[in-house]
Amino acid sequence: MFGELGAPELIIILIIVVLLFGVGRISKVSGEVGSAIRNFREGLKGDDTGETEKKDLEAK
Repeated sequence: MFGELGAPELIIILIIVVLLFGVGRISKVSGEVGSAIRNFREGLKGDDTGETEKKDLEAK
């Protein structure tokens, strides 16, 4: 339908996103996404000891 996205198109999209949201908000969101993925992976391991919750509380 639209074809494939190449490198120039992705760069233009990235520039537009940075202009709309700003670098600070993007870094904050990317950090939150990274921690969400980390927590999801730990949850898949079946760690029922509650150690992940302790780590999260200590980090805050």
